[in-house]
Amino acid sequence: MSIVRSLAIYLLLLIGVSVYADGIPEDCTQLILGIAPTWNSMRGDLRLFERSHGGDWKLVAGPFPALFGKSGLAWGTGLAGQDEPGLRKKERDGRAPAGIFEIGKVFGYDPHLPAGADYPYHQVTEADVWSDDPRSPNYNRHILIDPKNLPDNYTHEKMRSGDFAYHWLIEIRHNSNPPVPGAGSAIFFHIRRGINRPTTGCTTMAEPDLVKLITWLRAARHPCYALLPAAAYDKKWRAWNLPLPEAVHRAVSSAD
Repeated sequence: MSIVRSLAIYLLLLIGVSVYADGIPEDCTQLILGIAPTWNSMRGDLRLFERSHGGDWKLVAGPFPALFGKSGLAWGTGLAGQDEPGLRKKERDGRAPAGIFEIGKVFGYDPHLPAGADYPYHQVTEADVWSDDPRSPNYNRHILIDPKNLPDNYTHEKMRSGDFAYHWLIEIRHNSNPPVPGAGSAIFFHIRRGINRPTTGCTTMAEPDLVKLITWLRAARHPCYALLPAAAYDKKWRAWNLPLPEAVHRAVSSAD
């Protein structure tokens, strides 16, 4: 970090101004960064970055390929992005939420996380569902039900459906605090179903890459996910305290 930047941050802290008020929080020292070529891209790249408190971002893994929404991206609601003009994420629009988001729990079929992992974890059963019905008071929440005695007439997404793609899920906390009905639900990292099989809003990747991500996450480092199209990244990286553009654009695919 340059001396000028260090002095600027010190002065801002002295007068009580949050250094990262509009982007990455200061306590986030692990960053998952997704870059798509355009707003309508269904695929792009992911990279993992780390930093010390107040330090610069250092690339630790990636890029590796990822798939986003089948219709591309739209601005989501999280730590940043919800105040941007433009297309907004909606329920069942086939778009992945763009912006900056906190990372929630890991969910999975297995009794334990993969070897080397240390992160909040919940093993799912047939009782675990995620509410995706905007009419429900539990919209965009993980809830437990009796599979043999459904509690209401709302729709739910089963978290243990037997689908290999849901073997591991990492919650991306879009539209979470509090959920706004219809603004999008059940957004996760999970295993891709094929190299050309985009999602309805999640971010997917090959299973080895997802397992690597799970074993890398640490709750004490307050990990975040930033997902942006390349042009928006060039406009936002400085204000949102993201890694330098030259660190992320070298291998972004232009294929779509």
